[in-house]
Amino acid sequence: MTIPESPIIQIERRKAIATIVAAILLSAAIGLGLSMVGSGFAARSDNGIVVTGSARTEAVADNAVWTLSVSLSRTKVADAVTTVGNDVDAVTKYLTNGGISAASLTLGPVSTYGQEEYVNGNSTGRILNYRASRDITVRTKDVELVSELSQGIGSILQTGVSVNNYGPQYYISTLAELRPQLLEEAMKDAKVRAEAITKAVGGSVGAVTSVRSGVFQVTTPDSTMTSDGGAYDTTTIKKTVTSTVSVTFTVNND
Repeated sequence: MTIPESPIIQIERRKAIATIVAAILLSAAIGLGLSMVGSGFAARSDNGIVVTGSARTEAVADNAVWTLSVSLSRTKVADAVTTVGNDVDAVTKYLTNGGISAASLTLGPVSTYGQEEYVNGNSTGRILNYRASRDITVRTKDVELVSELSQGIGSILQTGVSVNNYGPQYYISTLAELRPQLLEEAMKDAKVRAEAITKAVGGSVGAVTSVRSGVFQVTTPDSTMTSDGGAYDTTTIKKTVTSTVSVTFTVNND
């Protein structure tokens, strides 16, 4: 007759197994030569050592795109279209009086649709009212002016104008010029990391055998957000641009 193990013995057995597995995994990691240096990752490979270098710089957006949408409902389609036109004129006046040039404004087409009555999820075929809308888009390099006007848009709402403010989007036009500079700095950073690693084990860095450029990250200042496909934050004027490279170095045994 087999005497079943007590719960305490079973728990201790599981702990022992977990400890053995952890030791095996740790030994495997050490054998592969994996290590973390700062925010960069280094790994030993058959061809040498692979190191990730990074570089970042602060940048200021110099282009703004801001879309405002006037939208409302009326029982008659003609009234909806007329009222939308009046509200668009009021928003346009607010923007031009605030310093936005007429050439920086683009007016979209007026769109309308009937809002049907539904009972128990089924349309009765009756039109309750008509909704009309029109977009106003601002494109300018004066990002500070757009930011100021966006924060003051509440004055338009207080007059009864129905406008949706989706918030300005800010872009960097010099990103193409920043890329090669950041890649060069990221390469230098990768070499510094590689030298630190190899020096610690009595070796030295040899030649570069391969380089793989990572994605660029455009984020809010001091953001820790990352994305495998790259990131481009458009909500702020001030931004941080980050670049990474993965470099394989040969290792000399000194």
